[in-house]
Amino acid sequence: MRQLVERAGAHGAPWSGPQSGPPAQPGAAIAIVSEDLRNGGVLGVVQGVKEAAAAIGWSSKVYDAAGSAAGRADALAAALAARPAGLLLVGVDAGQAAPLLAPLARRGVPMVGWHVGPRAGPQADGALAMNVSSDPLDVARITAMAAVVQSAGRAGVVIFTDSNYTIASAKAAAMAEVIRACRQCRLLGVEDVALSHSAARMPAVTRALLARHGAAWSHALAINDLYFDYAAQELTKAGRSSASLRMLSAGDGSAAALQRIQAGIFQVGTAAEPLNLHGWQLVDELNRLLAHQPVSGYIVPVHLVTPDNIAFDGGARLRYDPDNGYRDIYRRIWKR
Repeated sequence: MRQLVERAGAHGAPWSGPQSGPPAQPGAAIAIVSEDLRNGGVLGVVQGVKEAAAAIGWSSKVYDAAGSAAGRADALAAALAARPAGLLLVGVDAGQAAPLLAPLARRGVPMVGWHVGPRAGPQADGALAMNVSSDPLDVARITAMAAVVQSAGRAGVVIFTDSNYTIASAKAAAMAEVIRACRQCRLLGVEDVALSHSAARMPAVTRALLARHGAAWSHALAINDLYFDYAAQELTKAGRSSASLRMLSAGDGSAAALQRIQAGIFQVGTAAEPLNLHGWQLVDELNRLLAHQPVSGYIVPVHLVTPDNIAFDGGARLRYDPDNGYRDIYRRIWKR
């Protein structure tokens, strides 16, 4: 476990993605449907898509579902009405959205997604050709392993997840499996809190967990950093020291999370996604489909941001943005 965690925490890794592909398909107008722009991960990817779309010479429009089923239906209906050349789903569960995607699929609109299901990479079934992501189960396992390593195999863990999303449930189950396999660790509980309701619910949930478990609660694991934005405030109010309760997140490396890691306030790890890079990859994968070529299938390796490596790969700017020249590589591929 220690070796795997150390490997995930290495910095300065060279680009391991595609080196060739079709040139930019000209003049495409694309639709971006985001699950919830209040989520830092979703927002970071959308910003990366906008940056890459400008670089490749496309126009783009964002439709925000605002974290609700009704918003999802409205956003996809609006995207369908716009008759885009291609569709990017950011954070939307593709399984749940399948009926809403069917009209776009029948029209032959190529579709690529970010964090749209539990399997990263090319998708053999469904409307989407590619799920751009680090491997979510590897992300979850590395995050849980880090808690085991840090606690010398004695972690008392609570896991936060959102059962509204298949990918979140899969990540929570993978984390729980690692903790249960640790002989002297204790899985104190799995808390199901909707990400869209985390601001309202997490303060009370955190207080209840402190009352129930006290000092036995040494590690908080989560499928997303957002939970910790609200839990940290309650822990401070309750007088818990940052050394007594450590937070690690299996995604996505938000600015707030990196700031907590930098400042040493409760959070000691986040399996940060290279959100901006993923935005560029989404555009590249869609460009391949528009050129009637297969997706690259590239899966970014897991990267765990910790106090030891926060100064590298964009950490000083409170983001994980690998220093591997990916922007120039994609521009070269697109001949832009």
